[in-house]
Parts: sequence; structure tokens; C-alpha cells
Amino acid sequence: MSAEHEQHRLFLPLVFVGGILFGFGLGFSHMAQPEVVLSFLQFTDFGLLFVMFGAAIVTGVTFFGVERFRSRAPLTGAAYGRRLKTLDKNVVVGGGIFGVGWGLSGICPGAAYASLGIGNVPILYGIVGMFVGAYIQGFWRSTRAESSTPATTAD
Repeated sequence: MSAEHEQHRLFLPLVFVGGILFGFGLGFSHMAQPEVVLSFLQFTDFGLLFVMFGAAIVTGVTFFGVERFRSRAPLTGAAYGRRLKTLDKNVVVGGGIFGVGWGLSGICPGAAYASLGIGNVPILYGIVGMFVGAYIQGFWRSTRAESSTPATTAD
């Protein structure tokens, strides 16, 4: 990293504080309780809609407003920029698999960790499943990439 893009010394402590705030918010809003999330997904409790709406407002203001006031991130010095992902087969299939997993477990990955904080120890099965699934997907992708690499004359 160049000197102009060096991280501020408060970067990691602020990330930690942000994580604590995020986890507390998930617990406070009951999003860390799979039963509440499943009730939302079954259209019987719409309370989480307000939580997501609040998060969307903060995110929208941040993503679309901060570039007007600052050209670089205050703690990292990196230039702001958006990385747009095209809507392709991988995004649709991966999103579908993620959604089915969320619906079956009643919890998304971030809330799963917060759920541990409220004493939901059985969620460890889901967390282990997320790690195993991510490992399998990474192994599958690397195997697929190796098999599609053309052979060279050195092979």
C-alpha cells in the first residue's frame, strides 16, 4: 500500500465498533431470532420490513451522498468507486441458493453470528454449514477453472 493510501490507525478499531453496533442492532431488532425471520418470510410479521427500510435509507444516503462531500475515504484514503456486478446466471443461481438457505435456516449469515450472542447455540450447525458450503463452492470453482484452462506447449 502506498503512503497516500495508508489506513488510518483508527480504521480497525472503528470496524470493530461498527461490528458491535451492527450485532447489537440485529439483536435489538430481533433479526437474530430465526423464528422472527421465518415469520417475516411467511408474511405473518412485517416488523423486519421497517428494519430493512431503515438500513436501506442509511445505505442509500451513504452511497449516493458521500461522494459529493469527499473524494476519498477518510480512514483508508482510497478513492470512492462502485463495483457493479452484471446480472448473469451465476448471480441468479447463487442468489436463489442463498435465498433457499436463508428460508430453511431462518437466518442470514450476519444475523447468525449475532444469534450466538443471544444464546442460540444450535445456530452453530447453520454457521458450520455456511463454511462447508462456501468451501465446497470455492473448491468447485477452482476445479472448474483449472479444467477450462487451455494446455500450453510447456505442459
